[in-house]
Amino acid sequence: MKNTSFEYVSNLWNDAEAAKLKGVERLVYRSNKLGADQRITNTGGGNTSSKIMEVDPLTGEKVEVLWVKGSGGDLRTSTKENFSSLYQSQLLALQKSYAKRKDKGLKSQAEDDMVGMYSYTTFNLNPRASSIDTPLHSFIPAKFVDHMHPNAIIAIAASKNCEKLTKEIFGGEMAYVKWMRPGFQLGLAMQDICKRNKKAKAIMMGQHGFISWADDDKECYLATLDYIERAAQYIEAKYQAKGGDAKAFGGAKCQSLAAEERCKVFAAVLPWLRGQVSQQKRFVGTVQDDEKILRYVNSQDAARLSELGTSCPDHFLRTKIKPLFVDWNPQSGDVASLKKKLADGLVQYRKDYATYYNKCKRANSPAMRDPNPTVILIPGCGLIAWGKDKSESRVTAEFYNCAVEVMRGAEAIDKYIALPQQEAFDIEYWLLEEAKLKRMPAEKELARQVIIVIGAGSGIGKETAHRLVKEGAHIVSVDLNAEAAKATAKEITDKYGLGIGVAGTGLSNCGPAIGLGANITDRASIRKMLDEVALAYGGFDSICVTAGIFVPSDTTGHIPDDKWALTFGINVTGSYLVADEAFKTWKEQGLRGNLVLTTSANAAVAKKGSVAYDTSKAAANHLVRELAIELSPLVRVNGVAPATVVQGSAMFPRDRVIGSLAKYNIPYKDDEATESLVTKLAQFYADRTLTKSPITPADQAEAYFLLVTKRLSKTTGQIITVDGGLHEAFLR
Repeated sequence: MKNTSFEYVSNLWNDAEAAKLKGVERLVYRSNKLGADQRITNTGGGNTSSKIMEVDPLTGEKVEVLWVKGSGGDLRTSTKENFSSLYQSQLLALQKSYAKRKDKGLKSQAEDDMVGMYSYTTFNLNPRASSIDTPLHSFIPAKFVDHMHPNAIIAIAASKNCEKLTKEIFGGEMAYVKWMRPGFQLGLAMQDICKRNKKAKAIMMGQHGFISWADDDKECYLATLDYIERAAQYIEAKYQAKGGDAKAFGGAKCQSLAAEERCKVFAAVLPWLRGQVSQQKRFVGTVQDDEKILRYVNSQDAARLSELGTSCPDHFLRTKIKPLFVDWNPQSGDVASLKKKLADGLVQYRKDYATYYNKCKRANSPAMRDPNPTVILIPGCGLIAWGKDKSESRVTAEFYNCAVEVMRGAEAIDKYIALPQQEAFDIEYWLLEEAKLKRMPAEKELARQVIIVIGAGSGIGKETAHRLVKEGAHIVSVDLNAEAAKATAKEITDKYGLGIGVAGTGLSNCGPAIGLGANITDRASIRKMLDEVALAYGGFDSICVTAGIFVPSDTTGHIPDDKWALTFGINVTGSYLVADEAFKTWKEQGLRGNLVLTTSANAAVAKKGSVAYDTSKAAANHLVRELAIELSPLVRVNGVAPATVVQGSAMFPRDRVIGSLAKYNIPYKDDEATESLVTKLAQFYADRTLTKSPITPADQAEAYFLLVTKRLSKTTGQIITVDGGLHEAFLR
């Protein structure tokens, strides 16, 4: 090992921590430390192993067991449950079976067959599916093995003269194996290298990454860091000698737009673009515009390198064979010309993808997948990545950033080369990969959907946000009180997590929920909020307006003029303004959506003391019908009409609850707990209904859920009442 201190990776090993662990615990520890540094391996990538003596549950004797990270999972967060355990002797014995199959001329089939055979070597009924990289770890004769995908190493692996560079940088310590699809044959090739080259402690894997090993786990960990450090030192020295950032990728061709201008451009094109790439299934977007990605998209070589595509299989399984690069002049500031170039580029991209598929497909290849790009590059602005959810789009962005760093390093030391298209296709459309996709659980009912809930800071809105996210929706929590909106979003992300991946800056670096402030009586505030949603997720699908206000009449039965205007401003005009602004975006996207407004049972029942509220809700009822006509056929518009919801409602603070109790002559004590007061009032209202049960925010949330799903896909212009059976509100 050449390095005892590191600049380009972090040594996170702590002897005191490790000393407390043994066996598989130390493997998990080593894996977590490696995965914690994204310069070492990408999200979900790489695997580690340990060969450990275990007691065989069948014989009671000691046997050697290979513990190796299984299929799926991420090293940073892996636990013991993420590792397969297999009898090492039985894995080695599979070599005879493989040889017989290969001798029959069934090499490709033999590779696939071996993956199925791993389950027969399982130790102690471990249910974790084995990785296709299992043979690499088994056949290398060392106790501890790390297989990583660091950008610095892949830059060498993706260089034209990879073998020569490997020898120059690492001498005889690191051997070389040309590109080979991960699997049994590659494991055998590595086994052969180890037999022929006793000095080798690592192997450079052409177009892929590297693998290293040792008979001590800490030594293995430090050796892995050392190889990456040496690669990075070599690359950076060459990079600086060629002019550094100023000359990266051939130097700058254009300049970045200012941050504010970039946001304006992204907000203007993202919803439209989301509609374009979501022709088969809806996508959720992530924007990235940091210095590194801007340096790349603004460069002279960006178009050439982007067309070559990515090299490492881990990368292009997320980013596809190549991104869509748009040759736009950002200094023109012409968004219309950008849209035109994007539209033309998408047409050509789909044609190119179909050509790639038809040229490379095998007799048994799965059907062609979605031909739209998952990565789009715009000079002066940055990168847009797409995925089935926010987590996936963030990881896609992360992976393309890795690809950019690989290209930077490869161009600094040599010449970047991409994986041949046929090899890339055979990975992308590998039958085992297809089977893995088919084993994925069915998507939730609101998966791929972005739903804005206005009034989500409390009450019905908050409950609706929580109900919808359970079904897979991304939630934009909006409230006049921005802090309340953010609190609801935090409740969601605390429960469901931010997802993997850390790509994106600002609004785009979010998870399944984000909190925003907006005033629905102010058109500019609404537009600003909708643009922020575009920056966060690429667009939206549905809006639920749960915001409302109740201002009671005074003791004389009157309501001040300003309070009358405020009541109509929030309960009626606000919903109209939201619909009017949102429809502009819905039309840009061209994707069907839903708008659900909140009315009230009071819209049909005249009551003393609530004249402004009741008449505003009657107007809201008709607004639903009018908007259903105006926004058709693209957007369905419906309403939810609650009866009085006391529990959890921001419209029922303690003083109003007390006022209502007094109004209805319901006994109470001045020092009585608020919860007790609320319960009394809620039951009073419940007793006036046919079901005799208090109406809760959760009851209302269920109605919003139904209206934003496809369950009532032919329902529009309707009001669903959730009032417990308030017969006074029956239609008449």
